[in-house]
Amino acid sequence: MITFEGAQVYLPDGIAETSVTITEGQIAEIGGPAQGVVIDARSLILAPALIDVHGDAFERQLMPRPGVYFPTDTAVIDTDRQLATNGIATAYHAITLGWEPGLRDVHRGRDLMQAMRDLAPRLTVENRVQLRWETFAFEALDVIEWALAGPLLPSIAFNDHTSMTMRGYDVPIQDRAFELSPGFSVAALDDDRMKKRTVAKARRAGLGEDDYIALLGEVWTRRSAVPDMIAKVAEMGRAVGAPMLSHDDTRDETRAYFRAIGADVAEFPMVLEAAEAARAGCDPIIFGAPNAARGGSHIGSLSAGDMVEAGLCDALASDYFYPAMLAAIAKLDEERRADRHALWSLISTGPARAMKLNDRGEIAIGKRADLVLVDWPEASVPAVQGTWVAGRCAYRGVPFASSSPA
Repeated sequence: MITFEGAQVYLPDGIAETSVTITEGQIAEIGGPAQGVVIDARSLILAPALIDVHGDAFERQLMPRPGVYFPTDTAVIDTDRQLATNGIATAYHAITLGWEPGLRDVHRGRDLMQAMRDLAPRLTVENRVQLRWETFAFEALDVIEWALAGPLLPSIAFNDHTSMTMRGYDVPIQDRAFELSPGFSVAALDDDRMKKRTVAKARRAGLGEDDYIALLGEVWTRRSAVPDMIAKVAEMGRAVGAPMLSHDDTRDETRAYFRAIGADVAEFPMVLEAAEAARAGCDPIIFGAPNAARGGSHIGSLSAGDMVEAGLCDALASDYFYPAMLAAIAKLDEERRADRHALWSLISTGPARAMKLNDRGEIAIGKRADLVLVDWPEASVPAVQGTWVAGRCAYRGVPFASSSPA
């Protein structure tokens, strides 16, 4: 049993200075007397721990330099510790299941998921998986079926970077049509501009430029069969109740298509039309925390800050940098995009609802005790002092100035 005393506690209906007692992994009492181990939380914030619905920063632990792979077990353990120190109690690792060889190969993705299962007793936070499925990767279906039967239900994100790569050269990413529409503009593979467009992808896959383009052309011949494969994967997800997301939507037609198959979460919509279509359909909307923290999208898509202010964002994901979630809240708070309590819901309650995790995401009696203790001085940035997952301390960082001299 642990009691946090004197913190500014982020409750479902507001912020209050009170005590919170946790026992047997759950929040047992709010506002009662101190019981068990007492943690002095005066001048600190006690908030629901962060829930990251899409993070692929782990790829830097797997491949810290291009073409240089590190042992998977070491990468998983290090990633887990990074999550804990950043206040993230539940993380969906966006593991790409693609047709490319190399870092995002489907078999490498399965090996990573197996390592996460094997290491689970040694991990400090709840490491889940987002099956970041490339819709042209037909070879991934067996792995998806295997993953959906695992101990922690994954989410499924429908990605189509193949069509994005194959779009016409005069079509900006944000202006492309619905990928499955007959009028989708297609680029020529034998144009020098394709080499420029794919050079980074080829390097990631460990292929030469010509070999990568040849493989891309071979995969592109699958296009007519993609809708049936999407339908099959969606049926697999619905059968087990997996949260499902569309990715990088640019049209209301795109959002409507995926909503109809049960993918009712819009992840990183690129244009206002897609975001407004999601809101009209009552679909949860996710944006990247780095976008909000940096003040805009690095590829010219919608500003996450603007979307928060407009009421078109329900959750912020770490995307490619775990510290971005807290940094985004600090930036949005500084810009007065919303009040601090509402902003915090973007990294806790909102993600929990989007992923159908009804047992966490808020400080309320009976909820899972996923908590974060935060030091957030006036005119400065927030810093995590402790993370608890189901009542168990996953991380405790006491600043040097607070420690007693030896």
